[in-house]
Amino acid sequence: QMRAVRDIRTDLKGERPMTRLLQGDVGSGKTVVAAIACAIAIANGVQAALMAPTEILAEQHCRTVTRLLQTETALLTGSTPEPRRSQILQGLAEGTISFVVGTHALIQPGVTFARLGLAVIDEQHRFGVAQRAALRQKGYNPHVLVMTATPIPRTLALTMYGDLDLSVIDEMPPGRPEIKTKVIYPQERQRAYNFVRRQVEQGRQAFIICPLVEDSEKVEAVAAVQEYERLQKEIFPTLRLGLLHGRMKSAEKDEVMSAFHRGELDILVSTPVVEVGIDVPNATVMLIEGANRFGLAQLHQFRGRVGRGEHPSYCLLVADTPARDGDERLQAVESTQDGFILAEKDLEWRGPGEFLGTRQSGLPEMRLAQLSDLSLIELARREAQALLQADPELELPEHALLAQRVAAFWSREGDVS
Repeated sequence: QMRAVRDIRTDLKGERPMTRLLQGDVGSGKTVVAAIACAIAIANGVQAALMAPTEILAEQHCRTVTRLLQTETALLTGSTPEPRRSQILQGLAEGTISFVVGTHALIQPGVTFARLGLAVIDEQHRFGVAQRAALRQKGYNPHVLVMTATPIPRTLALTMYGDLDLSVIDEMPPGRPEIKTKVIYPQERQRAYNFVRRQVEQGRQAFIICPLVEDSEKVEAVAAVQEYERLQKEIFPTLRLGLLHGRMKSAEKDEVMSAFHRGELDILVSTPVVEVGIDVPNATVMLIEGANRFGLAQLHQFRGRVGRGEHPSYCLLVADTPARDGDERLQAVESTQDGFILAEKDLEWRGPGEFLGTRQSGLPEMRLAQLSDLSLIELARREAQALLQADPELELPEHALLAQRVAAFWSREGDVS
């Protein structure tokens, strides 16, 4: 955290606007670093904005930052009531509100800033390039800090985010307990349920993750709605269960999450919407159905929802298949708590195009290097920066061939074959 803050302070003092990627594992304390960056911006008389992908996450950031900075923080989301929304828009336009946290609502046309100096984007892989640019354009060349908990290997970060400086938080805060992780096969499911029940009897809470919202004939995965009803009726009839999925209205989601946070629910049955933004220190069990259907980075994100309090915590990966030797991926999650190691494995097994989901395959296949070849990629990046410094227009005769290739690249609009 201190290294990252040092990097950011240096950038904020510099002559050109910061464009920095802050990468840190689940629970490594990126929000605190972002809050410090925002405090520096505000102390220098400019406005700061933090954009998060979901309302739940935006609200959590708003609470955290307000507590840390002891400053008034405006919250702007799709469900902000109209009178309050108008107040916030006026305050941002006049400069009387210096800090705002929000969702995509921040980049709507009606939102203007008097002097936006720092834009922070959380879980940056959830936003498209155009959305990130839209927030930046709300100010005159503001500093930009993008954060991700999806642990991208440094190699992939260097190639995908060549235009960004990189800060990595590669340590966990002291005292963060290890989350005991175990792969469970279908025939052992009852043992997993008994374990969840025992944890609840001790006053703890649990998550149960399901891959889909409703049953699909094409995908034989457990569906959250039906699974919630089955669990409540047949497995945990005496416990208090809640249901969370992406098709619920924001207000309904918020109510369920708040009830779980307050301890009014014992078990939260949820689709992957729970992946980010939920901080319930009393939750100690994460049971993931159909675990083999998720990527390693996503499983690691789910696991990071527990182990946030003082109690020992557990992650149970329930496979769809009875084979014990069939899934190296689940065994990898079982064997390490290190998100960076898992990210390297995810990259190795799934390839760069699948790494961030929705097949973001704008990455060219490399002729000379593997994405995992760190030293060669870093050398290439340093050489490229030195060349850009020495001959930005590629006018020197020795760069004529390179200039031709660059021109050909742009004329093909990104076709890099």
